[in-house]
Amino acid sequence: MKPEGTQLTVEVGGKAMTAETGRLAGLAGGAVTLRVGDTVVFSAATMSTEPRMGIDFFPLTIDYEERMYAGGRIPGSFFRREGRPSEEATLIDRLTDRPLRPLFPKDLRNDVQLILYSLSVDDDNPIDILAINAASLSLMISDIPWGGPIGAVRIGRINGEFIINPTFDEKERSDLDLRIAGTRDAILMVECGANEITEDVIVAALEYGHQAIQPIIDLQLQMAQEVGKPKREYQRFSIDEDLHNKVYDQVNTPLNEIMDKPYDKAERSKGISDLKEAVVSEFARDDETKAGPVSEAFTNALKACVRQRILEQGIRPDGRKTEDIRDIWCQVEVSPRAHGSGLFTRGETQVLTLATLGTPREAQELDTLSPTETKRYIHHYNFPPFSTGETRMLRGASRRDIGHGALAERALVSVIPAEADFPYTMRLVSEVLSSNGSTSMASVCASTLALMDTGVPIKAPVAGIAMGLIKEGDRFAVLTDILGMEDMLGDMDFKVAGTDKGVTAMQMDIKIKGLPFEILSQALEQARKARLIILDKMMEVMPAPRPELKPHTPRITKVTVPVDKIGAIIGPGGKTIRSIQEETNTRIDIQEDGSIFIAAVDGDGERRARERILSLTESAEIGRIYTGRVVRVTDFGAFVEILPNTDGMVHISQLDTERVEKVEDIVRMGDEITVMVTDIDPSGKIRLSRQAVLEGWTAEEAMRRDRGGGRSSGPRRSGSGRSDRNSGRGRR
Repeated sequence: MKPEGTQLTVEVGGKAMTAETGRLAGLAGGAVTLRVGDTVVFSAATMSTEPRMGIDFFPLTIDYEERMYAGGRIPGSFFRREGRPSEEATLIDRLTDRPLRPLFPKDLRNDVQLILYSLSVDDDNPIDILAINAASLSLMISDIPWGGPIGAVRIGRINGEFIINPTFDEKERSDLDLRIAGTRDAILMVECGANEITEDVIVAALEYGHQAIQPIIDLQLQMAQEVGKPKREYQRFSIDEDLHNKVYDQVNTPLNEIMDKPYDKAERSKGISDLKEAVVSEFARDDETKAGPVSEAFTNALKACVRQRILEQGIRPDGRKTEDIRDIWCQVEVSPRAHGSGLFTRGETQVLTLATLGTPREAQELDTLSPTETKRYIHHYNFPPFSTGETRMLRGASRRDIGHGALAERALVSVIPAEADFPYTMRLVSEVLSSNGSTSMASVCASTLALMDTGVPIKAPVAGIAMGLIKEGDRFAVLTDILGMEDMLGDMDFKVAGTDKGVTAMQMDIKIKGLPFEILSQALEQARKARLIILDKMMEVMPAPRPELKPHTPRITKVTVPVDKIGAIIGPGGKTIRSIQEETNTRIDIQEDGSIFIAAVDGDGERRARERILSLTESAEIGRIYTGRVVRVTDFGAFVEILPNTDGMVHISQLDTERVEKVEDIVRMGDEITVMVTDIDPSGKIRLSRQAVLEGWTAEEAMRRDRGGGRSSGPRRSGSGRSDRNSGRGRR
């Protein structure tokens, strides 16, 4: 018998959001579908019955599975099934995970897994925001202990007016793409791309968005009350308070001594590691089972020490004050053959970005459920183990690598020139060479330098900075330019990138259960001041983009041809275009609208390729003189190819200034002769005259004196009655 299910609807941003449970996945801990328009996301949340032993962390996994059937499409892979997650799917995974994780109990060790599917996708409503809300709702009605609900919305801005959950079309017209997730009282997560938006507008958008999530939270609370399962009891993994106090008392003084020394990251880490090893050995000497709890107690003591020093003394682990930025130095032209390179070093964080320019054909093709099919600005980020002084297997790009690359890409995309002004595909790769805090923002700075070193005419340079937070009760400190230790032991990682005019990207994650707007405002203001300082340092090395591309960088020329001439340029099976590229050492991209992009390092190659293309698209004109090759001889005249795949006929009476008895007396197959076009009839047949050239006729005189002395022809015909070009047998 078909179950009835429970359905609730709420209006968000003028659109109905409908949640349903009770029909699908009855054995999951909690399962829901959430719908806006024809976009539907399914989420199932489940917790293991037993805890995972021997770990000191909460094992949460969240997987968004992008199903192509949701958009009525078959995957483009060889196997015709979904393979590894797309970049977009990975980013939705991260976006969903970040606001959910802080609300789970810290002492939970049972595996919790959320799996989300796209069941239906329309052309208006993005999936990502719906996925966060569906995940929250599936947890709310499940038996999994969790401190939600959370709500999520996207805020756009068109003509100065905020809009909630804009459509794909509205996103294209918006100068702001701000995604937030939060509880009833505070914001938990921020992800933003913007077109140089000022900080006061950002704060106003955050407040506007926080109000918009309230109906979503109400819906989840109502559904949990109506059909939610009782939360399950679980085995709690917490440190004995007595053990915690003993470890703290023993390590507090030596930890402060380590923090007082002017150590670099490696020295500080070694000092802390040696102290930890000694403490674990002492406390767990007679009982190895105590090693884990002692290690966790030591970490808590370290956290308390660092946080106390910052809140009470205003001193950070490396001796800086809360708003101080580490020493910065920059360099360009690190690679002599890359099209551009920029090196950015801030303290012990160092990133090298290398830029490559390509043709429009090299734009990345996207096989996802999004309506966006390609992108011409691509940013990749690599985080090798040596950057932290460690070793591990290289397994390709991680979720973190993909997320950091996407953030850096978002920070710079608003200053990239339009394709009409700069018809290149751009790929930037940020190689992290050393890491001690905020490599993603260092990637933004290094990438700006690389773009300007390449000669890309960006609208404005972009810099980025990461802000941290230490909060205990009502006391708090916002930290500028956080270290890795401050990120690990602090409460917030708030990355802000922008120009001297405003913000271009933001990303905020917190470990506490919400952040007041006053702290957000202060963090944004401190970030703005830091950003301007960093920009000044960058401008000392590279004050503006190079006026010209480097000698070994391809120059791209755009040529526009009639759409009906594209076939002639491509040739049968692509033979003609391949021949042009090989002979001129160029790369040629042809667009459906007739735009042709010629990429060449050699200026002479570009010129020859352009001339060949234009000759293939040229049409015969009455009165113009051409030098062509004789391709066919008949009793009544000769056919001459005056343009590629286009010929006309010279009647025997027009071959010379005197009477000609036989065509072969004047021309033979393969000869080159110079002729004038004297007529083109409505069907396209071309009449030529050699006599007109020999006697110097004008176009008007040629037309007047030519009295139809023979037949003329347009493009040659094959035996099948079709032109060579159309039949696929055009001559080279």
